[in-house]
Amino acid sequence: MPLVLNDLLGKPGLQIYQDPELFNFSIDSILLANFATVLNNTKSIVDLCSGNGPIPLYLTTRTSLPIIGVEIQEKSYDLALKSIQINNLESQITMINDNLIDIHKRIGQNCFNLVTCNPPFFKNEAGNKNGNMELTIARHEVFATLDDIIKEASILLNTGGIFSMVHRPDRLVEILETLKKYRLEPKRLRFIYPKKDKQCNHILIEAKKDGKSGGLKILEPLIVYDEDNKWSNEIRKIYNSEV
Repeated sequence: MPLVLNDLLGKPGLQIYQDPELFNFSIDSILLANFATVLNNTKSIVDLCSGNGPIPLYLTTRTSLPIIGVEIQEKSYDLALKSIQINNLESQITMINDNLIDIHKRIGQNCFNLVTCNPPFFKNEAGNKNGNMELTIARHEVFATLDDIIKEASILLNTGGIFSMVHRPDRLVEILETLKKYRLEPKRLRFIYPKKDKQCNHILIEAKKDGKSGGLKILEPLIVYDEDNKWSNEIRKIYNSEV
């Protein structure tokens, strides 16, 4: 099946290659890239589980800092490279085709200010897997668990560095416990709702390495669709890079 070249969800001038047979990025990647804190003293960014590169691409609309993307699946990695090239972002984004576990041995430890990750949401269990192995890897913790991801993020970050992640609310307790296990103190949490009358289906969470205990801020809910089943005003602003 031929590749598809799409606009990056309304981002002016940005395009992204997609393969209909692979896992395609969705709104959660865009919301994470918008949510992540990029401080003035941020020197470099690492994105884990990059897929075909939506988060690194979006982040270029917010910063000119160097970005490293890490993706284990070769086909998704190749798509990310194509997207980087067509957007002329080779000087800003570097992709690495490797498992995120121990990636610090290749790119350095205790030296990054921001790590982002849109990880596989589901544990690697027998049920509910897709017959397409590439989709299964994208959705399930086949090669790296939540613990692996948070541990690696902590190793990559310097003191005071920020880890930003999108995930599912049913794993929130596990996420909070694992963050604190690896010296990442939760600081910001936002619940995402498809509509006002629906249950929360995603969370955005951010933690600081060796941050002072306590001080977690619960941000106002993010509603994706309004009563008319159209994007909310905030979602439209995010998609148009009005951040």
